[in-house]
Amino acid sequence: MTQWAVTLGLTLVVVYAVIVGALVVAGRRHTARALAGFVPDCAVLFRRLVSDERVPRRQKLVLGALAAYLAMPIDVVPDFVPVAGQLDDAIAVGVALRYLLRAAGPGLVEEHWPGPASSLRLVLALAGARPVAEHGSPTAPRR
Repeated sequence: MTQWAVTLGLTLVVVYAVIVGALVVAGRRHTARALAGFVPDCAVLFRRLVSDERVPRRQKLVLGALAAYLAMPIDVVPDFVPVAGQLDDAIAVGVALRYLLRAAGPGLVEEHWPGPASSLRLVLALAGARPVAEHGSPTAPRR
């Protein structure tokens, strides 16, 4: 069972690398960078938000719990289950970001986002908000 999970994990990494490589070869370097850096950009965002004094303590605790959940090998749906294993992690990130946005607003996330604007739009959409620059003023997440 363990060998099967390792093989599946390595296969997913190879497929991911092939997709990023294909985007580079096709001349879509910006898209390839956004895809390759999305997870690290989210980690940097969470670290920056936790260290920001403007983020309330309760939201920092939620971000810390999210980081622990994502780092733990035991999930609600194990990560080696195709699609569903990653989907529960994405839902957890979306719920935590939505909770954070209700307290701090999308401007704070935009300020701390280290990646490209296209990835930021995806993160804010996942959390149910629109970028501040898109409409001129921060708004609460869509319900």
